[in-house]
Amino acid sequence: MNNGKEYLVTLNVPPGLEEAVVDNLLVLESEHGFSSFIVNSHDHRNEGLSLLEQVTGRQKKIRFQMYVPEQGLPVLLAQLRQEFAGSGIHYWVMPVIENGFI
Repeated sequence: MNNGKEYLVTLNVPPGLEEAVVDNLLVLESEHGFSSFIVNSHDHRNEGLSLLEQVTGRQKKIRFQMYVPEQGLPVLLAQLRQEFAGSGIHYWVMPVIENGFI
């Protein structure tokens, strides 16, 4: 178990920004790494959805997840806000109680 306080940061990113976010995270999170995968986002708001997305009720996003040490969290969020202001990236941060390898 890690002794330092860590957070799990999750980003839901529009597919068109995937490569830019990957490039950014490779620089910022090179020490810890990150995961990415395709998710379907479901939201009652139809803003920015194509007609097909409105009909099906889902929008494809790329989800990134990474463990971030407490001292690195403000740096990561500040960099993402600077690089991607107004881009519609949804994020959330959760404390990590425990992690490791089995």
